[in-house]
Amino acid sequence: MSQLPTENPLDRKSEGIPEGLWMRCPECGGMLFRKVVEEAMSVCPDCRHHFRVSARARVVQLVDTGTFEEMFDDIEPADPLKFVDKKAYKDRLKSEQLKTGNKDAVVCGRGFIKGRPIAMAVMDPTFMMGSMGSVVGEKITCTIELAAEEGLPLLIVSCSGGARMQESTLSLMQMAKTSAALARLDDAGGLFISLLADPTTGGVTASFAMLGDFIIAEPKALIGFAGPRTIWNTIKVELPDGFQRSEFLEEHGFIDFVVHRKDLRSEIARLVDFCGK
Repeated sequence: MSQLPTENPLDRKSEGIPEGLWMRCPECGGMLFRKVVEEAMSVCPDCRHHFRVSARARVVQLVDTGTFEEMFDDIEPADPLKFVDKKAYKDRLKSEQLKTGNKDAVVCGRGFIKGRPIAMAVMDPTFMMGSMGSVVGEKITCTIELAAEEGLPLLIVSCSGGARMQESTLSLMQMAKTSAALARLDDAGGLFISLLADPTTGGVTASFAMLGDFIIAEPKALIGFAGPRTIWNTIKVELPDGFQRSEFLEEHGFIDFVVHRKDLRSEIARLVDFCGK
């Protein structure tokens, strides 16, 4: 009797089909043609799941073509604590810089959104999960000061796992520094629009991300300080499903609007016009 083949033909790589053409949606599980997803601004066409995007991809999506002027790119990270976990921090930084082409986890500058001039800082989840160290805090502070000096509306796109543990207290100090800079911007009558993407957590949520004059978020973005497991281990309270998602936070007054990625440019321009900036 002939033996049935044990190999599943679907497990074999299809000959002649380049890798990376397809991707799976983590929300609905559908197999998606990567080019279709990219043309839809990295949003699943079936369930509208918003994939994470790099800072530079986000700038392209938001800013009028050819108008973005990058600034503060000469600020580079250091390793004053000589921190080592599974890998030396200095080696981790070099690896992330090679992978992303960025010096750290934020891209800052000025440009135009639907013809409105704006100063902006965009956090990069592809660089150490957008964690906030000294360079991220300094560049965001410089961008806030630029907005105050030039009378520009300010947009910060947050997408971060929180403070960067490899910089310890130096990282935590950025929470106070960025918040103080925003207070000075507010005193100067400036406009701050805070856009929260998935995820916005930890020290970023506990500082500048939640200080916007308008706080908008992408659909189903994870937004919070500590995760559900940490909350349970600390206060022994079981919280409702989805309590850290943008829709729940909008319903309970923590954020102002949940906005689909394709509508962000129009919404930001509307808010700038509404405030007369």
